[in-house]
Amino acid sequence: MNSKIALAAALAALSLAGCAKKEAPVDAAVDAAAQATDAASAAVDAAAVAGDAAADAAAAAGAAATDAAGAAVDATAAAAGDAAAATGDAAAAAGAAAQDAGQAAQEATKQ
Repeated sequence: MNSKIALAAALAALSLAGCAKKEAPVDAAVDAAAQATDAASAAVDAAAVAGDAAADAAAAAGAAATDAAGAAVDATAAAAGDAAAATGDAAAAAGAAAQDAGQAAQEATKQ
């Protein structure tokens, strides 16, 4: 991509040099080539900055996804713990109710 930009800039410089006055075609060609080189250099710098920004964005997205996955695991574990505790409480209540029912049945048979 950069070589295509440089080639286009060089062709533009040559074309500008052909249009320049006949007294200073070499100076015009040199100036145009210098401008083309500066433009190509700026394009390379911009591409490097864009690449760095893309890498930073990808790293941030990866970190956010990792954090979200960790939070989901923590929430799932907490919910499972709460469900287990509620199940234990319900089992204890059912056991107590069964014991009360058994005592009531024994007293009913005594009478």
